[in-house]
Order: sequence, then C-alpha cells, then structure tokens
Amino acid sequence: MKNIFFKIALFFVITFGFTFGVKAQNAPNSFADLAEKLMPSVVNISTTQTVVSRSNPFPFEFPPGSPFEDMFKEFGTPQERKASALGSGFIIDEKGLVITNNHVIKGAEDILVRFNDDKEYSAKIIGSDPLSDIAVLQINSDDRFTPVKFGNSDKARIGDWVIAIGNPFGLGGTVTAGIISARNRSIGLTRYEDYIQTDASINQGNSGGPLFDMDGNVIGINTAILGQSGSIGIGFAIPSNSAELVIDQLIEFGETKRGWLGVRIQQVTKEIAEAEQLGKPRGALVSSVSDGSPSDKGGVKAGDIILEFDGKKINEMKELPMIVAQTKVGKIVNVKIWRNKKLINKKITLGRLETSEDFKETKPKLVKSSRIENLKIEVRPLKKEDISNRGLPSNTNGVVITKIDNDSPLANLAINNIIIEAQKRKIKTPGDLDNIMKSAVMAKNKSIVIVIYNNQNQKSYIGVKLD
Repeated sequence: MKNIFFKIALFFVITFGFTFGVKAQNAPNSFADLAEKLMPSVVNISTTQTVVSRSNPFPFEFPPGSPFEDMFKEFGTPQERKASALGSGFIIDEKGLVITNNHVIKGAEDILVRFNDDKEYSAKIIGSDPLSDIAVLQINSDDRFTPVKFGNSDKARIGDWVIAIGNPFGLGGTVTAGIISARNRSIGLTRYEDYIQTDASINQGNSGGPLFDMDGNVIGINTAILGQSGSIGIGFAIPSNSAELVIDQLIEFGETKRGWLGVRIQQVTKEIAEAEQLGKPRGALVSSVSDGSPSDKGGVKAGDIILEFDGKKINEMKELPMIVAQTKVGKIVNVKIWRNKKLINKKITLGRLETSEDFKETKPKLVKSSRIENLKIEVRPLKKEDISNRGLPSNTNGVVITKIDNDSPLANLAINNIIIEAQKRKIKTPGDLDNIMKSAVMAKNKSIVIVIYNNQNQKSYIGVKLD
C-alpha cells in the first residue's frame, strides 16, 4: 500500500514539477516596457538616387542575348528618374553613429534618418562593406542621441525570445516578437554568412534594424527574409559578434581589413575522409594554393585538410573563411593540417584579403539580367562561382532568378532559385528559357513543367499555369 502512495506522489512531483519548469520559460507578460525603452534608439532610413534609363526607339524588342540588343541600346532617349528605398537602423553612439545594411544605402545620393518622434536628420556614409552587408552612417547634427549596446550573440540560444523593431513597408516604429529559430544559417546572399534565424516578423523595410534580446541588447542586424510576399516566419539577422568586428573597422578605417590565407577550399566528403583515414568528415580540403600567398609561404599544399586554425577547430568547410576573415591582418597563426594521414602544424603570417589578387579576382562582376516576359521574371546565367558556393553538381546548367513580379506565375518561388529545365529541355542560357516559353505560348499550352533548385539546393518539379 505504501508503495502505491509513494508511486502516486512521485508521479505528481514529476508531472507538476515539469509543468512548473515549462511555465517558467513562458513569454513575458508584456514587451511594452522593453519596447518603450528601445524605440528612441531605432531609426527609419530613406534614401534617394538618380536612375538613368533609355526608352526603346523601335516599335519592337530584340530577343535577350541578341547582338543587336547591345548595338542599338544607346539609341534610346536617356531618361532620369528618382528612385527611393526604405530601411531601418539603430544608434550605437550618442553622437549619432547609425548601423544599417549596405544594401539599404547602396548608391544613395541622399540619406534621411527619421526617429519615432518624427525628428529628421540627414546622414553621411562613414563606411560600408558589401561582403557582410553592413554600413555605418553619421547623423549630421550636434544633438545627443540615445544609443543601444551590442550583446553577445554567441550566448543566444535556439528558443530564446527576441524582438525586432524597424520600418516595415515604411510604416515606421513597428515592434514584433518571436524566438530564435536556428543558428549558423547560410542562404547564399553574401560571402560571409552565419545568420541567426528568427520567426519574429521581418518584412521589407526591416533591413538594417536591430534584433534585441530580453535585456535590450542588440544580438543581430535584421537583413533578409525568405519569400517575396512578406514575412512567413523565417527571417535572418547578422550576429552581433560578427557585425561588431566589421563595424569597428569601418569606424576606424572607413573600410575592412580582413585576414587572408590564400587557399581555395572544398568540402571534405565521407569518401575523402575514409580515403585519408580521417575518421569522419571534418575540416576544409585545400584544392589549390595561390602563388606567393601566406599559405604558399607557410608550406600549405593542395590536398591538405585544415582541421584547426588559430586554436579554433574547423568542423565544416564554410567555417574557415569566416574565422580567417575575423583574424587580424599580420597575425602569426598556428594551423593544424592533416597530410598523408598525419597531423602536422604550420605557422602562417596572415595577409590582407582586400589587397590580394584573390580578392580582385573574386570581386562580383555585374551580370545583366534578361527579362522572360511570359513568366514575368528576370534571370541571369548560372556562373561557376554559383555552383561552387552552393555546392551544386559540377555539371549543373541553368539560369538564376534575379527578379519576380508580384503577378508572375512563379510568384511562389524565390530570388536565387535556379531554373535548370523547362518542358523536359535543359536550360543553359536565358535565351533557351525565353525560346521555350515563346514556343509554349505559340502552341497555346495551358501549363508547362519546370525543374528548379531552391535556395536549399533541393530539386523540385514545378507546374506553371500560363495565361
């Protein structure tokens, strides 16, 4: 009998003890006090720039890729128009230093910063970095402002509560709440990615705004959303620890000074790990070494597997570029390498990425997008860099989506999705896709099938209804 009562009592202790523990982690009763405290430090950013376009002087259009398209493009009448963009930012210094995204202020001729109390100030760019998508602005005023502090993003855990404050759709002063959904996300937008994923509602205009923890510290810079129709509960923020390193350099130098190793790397597959007797796939495999680079001078060779850099273990290939970039230029670092089934050490003096030949070679080149009118999208050719950066099969051909109209039959897809096939025909150029679409329309097809790689490199077959 005593055993029965003991078991019942134990059941209630465990059950209700667990319940109380869960309740202790519930959402705050209100975010109002925190939001009220932080609002004065968050700003709305609007920019303007002049865009020059040329009207078509002919009563027809040349097909994409036609040699006549470039030949006659200068015959149009130049037309200037003012384009505007909206974003968010936050104050980190009482003298008016503002942090935002590079893409918010890129190409801006005028920058206007507006506070929640409707005060407006002009601002200038102190420094910007396209590779991390971060920019630092200075408000043109002698007024004193209320700054916020950076928190330690490394301590942020999946499931922690966060709030985002920003300027979605130009509405200004908007507060949303959610949790950290994932860490260490890479979505193919920039060279250095280690995003915090959150389900706090983030929309167009939130870019550059802060992601706060419950102590009111900035742990992320809201940068991207998944999908084109607005928030679907998947937003991405640059971790504050990564951002601070870039911000400090932009403030001090007006530019970045990243460490440079001088190697090209690739993933260590299961098969490579087995062949090299590595135990499990880890590290970064050196596919080539740049002549005269720090690695070349330090004795690194193609075929080496970098397992540790400056005391930090490299579990996945994508971790190495981020760690190297965050290391001070000129520092002598110890690199642990797996070579010929043995662990060896190399001492390497880091160079500077921005002055290296590697950086000049990998600077993004402007690639013209082509309009596919029947799908109401714009696409560009798939490049070797795309295939390498995304880890796609080396023989992949296709076109990358760069713009999707709201009324496009592909509105459910996303920018950077890759179209590799249409109507069972391989796509190699924008012209291939355009010709297939024109043939489908002439044949009065009501629908077609395309094959894509989404932004997670998942291959999908998509049925498309045609008007």
